Amino acid sequence: MNAITSTMLAELNDAFKAADDDANVRVVVLTGAGRGFCSGLDLKQAASGEGIGGADLASAGARHYSTREICTVTLQRMDTPVIGAINGVAAGYGLDLALGCDMRIMSESAVLMPGFAKMGVVPESGGTWYLPRLLGWAKACEVAMLGDNMDAQTAVEYGLANTACADVDFSDTVNQWAEKIAGNAPLAIAEIKRLFRHGLTQDFESHSHHVLMSVLNLFKSQDFNEGVQSFVERRPPEFKGR
Repeated sequence: MNAITSTMLAELNDAFKAADDDANVRVVVLTGAGRGFCSGLDLKQAASGEGIGGADLASAGARHYSTREICTVTLQRMDTPVIGAINGVAAGYGLDLALGCDMRIMSESAVLMPGFAKMGVVPESGGTWYLPRLLGWAKACEVAMLGDNMDAQTAVEYGLANTACADVDFSDTVNQWAEKIAGNAPLAIAEIKRLFRHGLTQDFESHSHHVLMSVLNLFKSQDFNEGVQSFVERRPPEFKGR
């Protein structure tokens, strides 16, 4: 179910960069083809001595990890908002990919599988960075060290998913969220994401300065003027990203 290979990682990285560079793309939805989100690394490929985790780690796998041009890093850098639409199992690397999304919607049949320690590895593609920030230290240790599967409702309760919905409502819910985001001012959305990201490493005073600079720039935008005019005229805004 969408197992990770070196080729897939390269293609994902290219797709993320292309979407983030395209001004016409206002939101990205990351989901799995078929009945699963992502089952993690391709263990059959690894067992055969190929790919990431295989005996040839010094070649394809090592090249993947020796560069910052990997999809989870690109995902974290993106200014375009990303919805993780978790439609089934999200295991291992697949869970890390989901955690890298800005928000996560799970179908009721979806399952998070943080079984890294059971496989003799760590959450190698973002999980060690995201989990303590999303859950706090103790809960992050619980999830990563026990390695228990987590259903959709539990994921919502823990804060790893924004919402869970019936399988029959899943696509509609994802589309509704995406359409709402796409209908808002894209410059403001991108700036919100940048400021959230920078705020993770800034003190409050430094961050407040960056927020002020961002607001002053947005005041000069056509989108800000459109937002004000549409409010006064009591009509839906038509943002252009300028």
